[in-house]
Amino acid sequence: MKHWSVDTEKFKKTPEAYAIWKLEQMINFGLRPGKIKRRELSRYWNKINLDPHKKKFLALILKL
Repeated sequence: MKHWSVDTEKFKKTPEAYAIWKLEQMINFGLRPGKIKRRELSRYWNKINLDPHKKKFLALILKL
């Protein structure tokens, strides 16, 4: 995943913060081919910062 405004190498030193950032980017901007892992999304669900309407819709779809 490439992102022009974030130094991902520095971010990777803190795995949890990187995973949360990566999920937010994939949900908001679709920066990854393929699907998001449901297990990973469930794990960080309470820490992800998303638009409230988008988060409610995802929760409805995924039954979280």
